[in-house]
Amino acid sequence: MNRHQLGHTNLSVTPLGLGMAALGRPGYINLGHAGDLNEDYNVAAMESHAHDVLDAAWAAGIRYFDAARSYGRAEAFLGSWLTARNLSPAEVTVGSKWGYTYTADWQVEAAKHEVKDHTLPVLQRQIDESRALLGEFLDLYQIHSATLDSGVLQNEAVLDELTRLKAGGLKIGLSLSGDRQAETLYRALEIETADGRLLFDAVQATWNLLEQSAGPALQAAHAAGLGVIVKEALANGRLTPRSKEPKMALLRQLAADKGITMDALALAAVLAQPWAGVVLSGAATVQQLQANVKAVDVAWDEETAVRLQALVEAPAPYWQTRSQLAWN
Repeated sequence: MNRHQLGHTNLSVTPLGLGMAALGRPGYINLGHAGDLNEDYNVAAMESHAHDVLDAAWAAGIRYFDAARSYGRAEAFLGSWLTARNLSPAEVTVGSKWGYTYTADWQVEAAKHEVKDHTLPVLQRQIDESRALLGEFLDLYQIHSATLDSGVLQNEAVLDELTRLKAGGLKIGLSLSGDRQAETLYRALEIETADGRLLFDAVQATWNLLEQSAGPALQAAHAAGLGVIVKEALANGRLTPRSKEPKMALLRQLAADKGITMDALALAAVLAQPWAGVVLSGAATVQQLQANVKAVDVAWDEETAVRLQALVEAPAPYWQTRSQLAWN
């Protein structure tokens, strides 16, 4: 898998990356997540399982890895894998996120799995925590699910601290969530440092065959020099054989016609976007990772793109459906 530069940064990435959301904690909202972990939530067992998936990603050529403070022990598992494999920072690019605190206490079911707080004390605490686990491997630090409502993009103290971290060599990004992703991104593109440079080096957003509303904003970000990372390209499992939705018969049939899996075709749709710098696989098993990677070799064509437009949903119902997915 060829490496390329992420936006105007000096970060070297691959077309596919591995997101750690489903690997660092017992509970997640992906369809069938419990089965992926064999319902074995022992910390050592989960760390070994995460290392197996990371090994498969490495073998497949993936060199971008993405975690977050709220993904349970994802940063710890990634850090221990990097150390155990004797990798150097030059061989991989690592991103993580701050702004949510993991609160599920290693349980599948919890009153709250994570608590959002985009204030300066949380940023200062979590950057220290991330660096303690990832050390010099940490390249990109992102606001986790920045929204207009959270006020983080108007918080001068936070923006000043992010500017300080950027001046120290860390790349700064933001991830987006919800049906106002585009509005939030356009606001972020207005934020500059004192020397007139854009504060943000990268943006991570949801874009898939069902939710495409952020596309024009992501194109604008790409044109402005930001690296674009795409998350939830498989819509938390809705774009895989695990989906029971009748309309997914179209995706299933088109994939079968091409002799590939549903997930490979869905990922290929994202990889085909000219603004996409890295598309994250959210694989929770080696088998899923190996299936996802085949998307890189899928020949994307306009006829398929047009036919799959039938799957597109309006943002509000898409995000409402996502909010109703069960932690498992």
